[in-house]
Amino acid sequence: MKYLGDKHLHGNLGLTRNVPRAIELWTEAAQLGSLDARYQLGVAHYYDVKDVDENKPRGIRHWQQAAMEGHAESRHMLGYAEFKDGNCELAVRHWMISAKMGCETSLNGIKDIFMGGRATKAQYAEALRGYGDFVEETKSPQREEAKRLESKWICEQDRAITS
Repeated sequence: MKYLGDKHLHGNLGLTRNVPRAIELWTEAAQLGSLDARYQLGVAHYYDVKDVDENKPRGIRHWQQAAMEGHAESRHMLGYAEFKDGNCELAVRHWMISAKMGCETSLNGIKDIFMGGRATKAQYAEALRGYGDFVEETKSPQREEAKRLESKWICEQDRAITS
């Protein structure tokens, strides 16, 4: 359902762009436990996606729910929201968690804040170690093959769409 919601948002696979339908599909998927769908609902509300009224608190609530269940990208977005509000300390705390969950974007965010003098060397080192540990712990031949197959499938889907 989340995938179909994405396609409705962008008008892919021969579907007409239909944001309300995308929201409906993501909502249903989120109710069924899809953390990616809950994340996407957060994005839609936080960023004022066309045909969706901007509601930053609602977007943040979606990210909070997904983050509490272990969704790294949602945790990253909570850090981003804090950073945009000028709260670097809380942003670093969120990004530290998501970096340790394998979110490279969060690691880079901490690095940028460190380079700007608003995070400590110890914080950056801890995030770097945590990210590295995650990457190392999740390496396996099966994962690498799955990534390769997923990438191949996405390319095939893109070719089918553009044909």
